[in-house]
Amino acid sequence: MHAGPQLLLACVRETVWPINGRHLARRTVHACVRCRRIQGKTLTPMMGNLPAQRITPDFPFRTVGVDFAGPFLTLNRKGRGARLTKTYLCLFVCFRYKCVHLEAVSDLSKDAFIMTLRRFISRRGKPAEIFCDNGRNFVAAAKEIGNFLKTNHEPVVDFATNEGVKFVFSPTYAPHFGGIWEAGVKSAKYHLKRVMGNNHLTFEEICTLFTQVEAVLNSRPLCPLSPSPNDYHFLTPGHFLIGRALNALPGPSLEHENQNNLQRYMKLEQIHQHFWQRWQREYVAELQQRSKWRTKSASLKVGDLVLLHEDNVPPLSWRMGRVSRLFPGPDGVTRVADVQTTRGCFRRPLTRICPLPTSLPDED
Repeated sequence: MHAGPQLLLACVRETVWPINGRHLARRTVHACVRCRRIQGKTLTPMMGNLPAQRITPDFPFRTVGVDFAGPFLTLNRKGRGARLTKTYLCLFVCFRYKCVHLEAVSDLSKDAFIMTLRRFISRRGKPAEIFCDNGRNFVAAAKEIGNFLKTNHEPVVDFATNEGVKFVFSPTYAPHFGGIWEAGVKSAKYHLKRVMGNNHLTFEEICTLFTQVEAVLNSRPLCPLSPSPNDYHFLTPGHFLIGRALNALPGPSLEHENQNNLQRYMKLEQIHQHFWQRWQREYVAELQQRSKWRTKSASLKVGDLVLLHEDNVPPLSWRMGRVSRLFPGPDGVTRVADVQTTRGCFRRPLTRICPLPTSLPDED
């Protein structure tokens, strides 16, 4: 009846007294394939190092992550007879300074995402890299942009030589690979739910609300506040966009000051350098802490028998397969693997893979 180690040992001791019985009972239960299938315990690889895009100084929104949230029910017009339509939130977050850009999208389609991306580029500049999950609209947009560049290669070759946008897709069913934009979506929805409640806004009203929430998120502190009672300023993403928090009060008027005494360019340059120094000293240092996944777990090997974790399905119904290929990271730790099943080959993160024991371990 698939008992635990203690019950198994007690039943065996009714007839024989095994030598080193506790260790043998634990290994026997641990190697039971049916028990491991019912448990459905997946792997948790050690947390990797921060990518270079997170800690290398550069312009804001040079490397961004993008994600969708929603839907939000909006009115197609004001007055009687208005119908409810769906509106989605598209979030762009800067990898370096956590600057946030929110856009309202009418639907989850390839054309809508491309138009959203064009609006973002027109306001924030063209990014070098875009990180996102494997949503169908993201994949389709990347293919269309790639096909456009291939078809119109000769007219735009001189212009697009150094301005190509690189899409980097995270593995399927791996939201923890994009924690920075998942956290941004959580923060945005935190404010939106409290402001909207059960009310239905028009498209213009919800666009205005997204912009106001964007200003709030770009004014949040990047790192813990200084313990000094004389320090009233804290570093925010808005400092890297406009030199101050977006919801800060305007400074004193300098109309009547002598321009020769101000030396505005040098002062602005000094302020910007001060932001860089605080970002490196305070914010980057805080990123080095790892709150979880600090130890190495059991590693997979090619040919190991595993289960693929599936949502809303009991562990006994998970698909079984064998590991066909491993993808180690820069630190040598494998976090993604290809699993060959009867329905084909699937690429999954190790957090979605449950290893099965192949045979009983040998006696020591």
